[in-house]
Amino acid sequence: MAGKQDFFPGISQDQTNDFEQGLEAPEGELHLRFFVASGIEFALPAIGVSQVLEYAPDRINPMPNVSPLLLGTVNIRGRVVWVGDLGQFLGEAPPVNTDRSEVSIIAIEDQGMMLGLAVEQIGVMAWLDSGQLVASRNGSDSMAPFIKGEWVMEESEPLKLLDQVNILRSARWAS
Repeated sequence: MAGKQDFFPGISQDQTNDFEQGLEAPEGELHLRFFVASGIEFALPAIGVSQVLEYAPDRINPMPNVSPLLLGTVNIRGRVVWVGDLGQFLGEAPPVNTDRSEVSIIAIEDQGMMLGLAVEQIGVMAWLDSGQLVASRNGSDSMAPFIKGEWVMEESEPLKLLDQVNILRSARWAS
């Protein structure tokens, strides 16, 4: 059986214990932070994100007679997945910029259903404490059903936590 010394050669038992004590467990849950075209920053729980992709706009296949919120479909590992403009879905005016080499897409999944959300910019993965969420105060009515709450951030605007299941299952995509 491998012991600590096998993983830390040249380090004594006391030094190994000091090293382990220096590592702190992150607080909260892991979230993906990102921006929509209007510049608002949002977060999704990492557990609800299937994958984050970059697609050339010409690889997003437009479909006729669908909601203007939908950009088209993409092939993700042999699976046809609809891609929608998350900012416009949430009621934000500017559409995602598709006049660039790649469009950032966050694939969300729930009970076998998958949807790609086109966003302006992918941010970082961050550990956020759900216990510090407060009710969203200044969101629009069109955004409210999809916001679980927000974190008050010292350095910027509040960070809004999205409900990926409500987004995925919304009838708004069909209109």
